[in-house]
Amino acid sequence: MRPAPTILHLDMDAFYASAEQAAKPSLRGKAVVVGGLGPRGVVATASYEARRLGVHSAMPTAQARRLAPNAAYLVPRFSLYRTVSDQVMELLGRLSPLVEPLSLDEAFVDLEAGGTADDSASARATGEGLRTAIHAVTGLSGSVGLAGSKMLAKIASEEAKPDGLLLIEPGTERELLAPMSVRILPGVGPATGDHLRRAGMTTVHDLAEAGEAELVRLVGKAHGHGLYRMALGLDDRPVVAERDAKSVSVEDTFDVDLHDRVRVRAEVERLAVRCVERLRAADRSGRTVVLKVRRYDFSTLTRSETLRGPTDDPTVVREAAGRLLESVDTTGGVRLLGVGVTGLADYTQEDLFAQAADARELAQRAQEHSSPPVEGGEEGVPEPEPDSAELLAARRWPAGHDVHHEEHGHGWVQGSGVGRVTVRFEEPWSAPGRVLTFRVDDPLLRPADPLPLVRDAADYSSWPASLPKSRSGADSSGGGESSP
Repeated sequence: MRPAPTILHLDMDAFYASAEQAAKPSLRGKAVVVGGLGPRGVVATASYEARRLGVHSAMPTAQARRLAPNAAYLVPRFSLYRTVSDQVMELLGRLSPLVEPLSLDEAFVDLEAGGTADDSASARATGEGLRTAIHAVTGLSGSVGLAGSKMLAKIASEEAKPDGLLLIEPGTERELLAPMSVRILPGVGPATGDHLRRAGMTTVHDLAEAGEAELVRLVGKAHGHGLYRMALGLDDRPVVAERDAKSVSVEDTFDVDLHDRVRVRAEVERLAVRCVERLRAADRSGRTVVLKVRRYDFSTLTRSETLRGPTDDPTVVREAAGRLLESVDTTGGVRLLGVGVTGLADYTQEDLFAQAADARELAQRAQEHSSPPVEGGEEGVPEPEPDSAELLAARRWPAGHDVHHEEHGHGWVQGSGVGRVTVRFEEPWSAPGRVLTFRVDDPLLRPADPLPLVRDAADYSSWPASLPKSRSGADSSGGGESSP
């Protein structure tokens, strides 16, 4: 624990949904749900307007539609979210060399290591300045927690939501934590929470009063020891920059189970290419290819193959994933497929082409020895399941994604069906725009890249030195939220 609240935790507010509201003037102040829109889709993020209706992340989209039938349901635009995340992380990097990203919209910052704060006053000023800068550069809001440890800083940012700042003064940790639910502590999920509740422990105060020995008896030595320390507000974990990813993977859940073996293989190959794209975007390579298959009965199988060396070659990964698929029984249908790469490295094997050739040769030999050729060329090989026109339209024109029309300009897809696509034409800095409907094959309409959320962002090239330190004169100490 530090004697000053110099660990900062930033958490952007309803990040995906807020970005969509900032990009679409007609959705501001309205319920917005971002996630998978198919029958098996899951909510990624819901705006605060949707949360008030009971919608939350990880909820099935079908359930969300019942709770909020009039909300806007949008497919995620990760290219936009990554761009905004890069802007936010760049601002954080100016505060300290020790920035520990947890996700696109969340990070810890060691202000002491950057020399930007050494006491409560300077920490608060830096936190308020950060919120000002983020709003000016991205148009979005973030909540900031400041404390002497990572655990407390994260709890503080959660308590400060939305668009607030909470600073926990060293020495007040136990008083603040005591009335809170045990679920507020890291590592206490639903199962552990229920186990503690049955033992009569529902608040952090209950854990501290029970003592370490009792917690060890209930949840085991390692977890019990850590739980007791957290209940006392103790956390010595440092902020670690450049957290290394252990794997890169992509997966898809299908609206209808896939039964056709050729279609399953085509999907695996497509996922392998997407996985390599992510791998290359991170400037990494990997040694082990992993295939994940969830079958019709929800049973999940994983298979892996370790290559001779790290690679980021799409042919190598695609063919390895294809070989792994041969060992999986997909009879009965497949509801989810995933391809990943582990054993990451910062370099690639030099002889990638030779490796790909070896892989092809091995696959060819295996095929030659496993079954005789089929007379008549491709006869006997089942055709892929044809995609319906509606499914193709939904893939080309996902709800919420950007489009450009040669006559009407920039807009976004409100929905598509029966051979039509409906578009609202507006920009982040415009008034709510008009809605028009086109044929899905209209030659004047095409997919487009997202526009920046702020057209004339202020110049923060000299930040933080030149940045005004506070967006308001409100005092946010003592457990309160600062006003935006």
